[in-house]
Amino acid sequence: MTTTPMTAGPTRTGPTRTSPPAPRSDLTRRQAELLDQLEELFLAEGFARFTLDDLALRLRCSKSTLYTLAGSKEQLAQRVIKHFFRKATEAVEARTITVTDPALRVTAYLTAVAAALAPAGPAFHRDLDSFGPGRDIYERNTALAADRIRELIADGVARGRFREVHPRLVADTVTTLMFRIGRGDTARATGLDDAAAYRELAALLLHGITV
Repeated sequence: MTTTPMTAGPTRTGPTRTSPPAPRSDLTRRQAELLDQLEELFLAEGFARFTLDDLALRLRCSKSTLYTLAGSKEQLAQRVIKHFFRKATEAVEARTITVTDPALRVTAYLTAVAAALAPAGPAFHRDLDSFGPGRDIYERNTALAADRIRELIADGVARGRFREVHPRLVADTVTTLMFRIGRGDTARATGLDDAAAYRELAALLLHGITV
């Protein structure tokens, strides 16, 4: 089967629909199922090599059904990536909302990030890095996560659980490593996958700032 790489450029497979996709709350049950199935497929195998024909075949649906989710191949990739990171953010917050101790909250937060990213395989990260819109989504979510860590550190300092560190400096350092993890630099330098790198980051951070 001939495939067309999925890039941020103008390549299209089939007609392009210009109407915006329905919000998640307006999805039919079948559309919601397809979005979850696409997420699972992309995380495991990446997305650049797939055409809409390939995806329709793998998901046993019509191309017209895929067009109800997005107007083009590239827009579909963006939607699935946003879907993944939205779910990841919700899962991370859900795992930390009941934790009150500042040190445990930082550990829980970074551990939850590691768990949320664990399903994403090397092919997904490789394709994400080479797909501009997808990379932008990843970087925006990473920046938001770094802001959350800064808040958690500032709270720990204020409550006397962390040393008198500069929250913004620590958060900036953490952000730098988070971006390196996201770009694959850490994996290339250390051999650690993203989830393992986040676990190590949590341990390193707490050893450095806990009283």
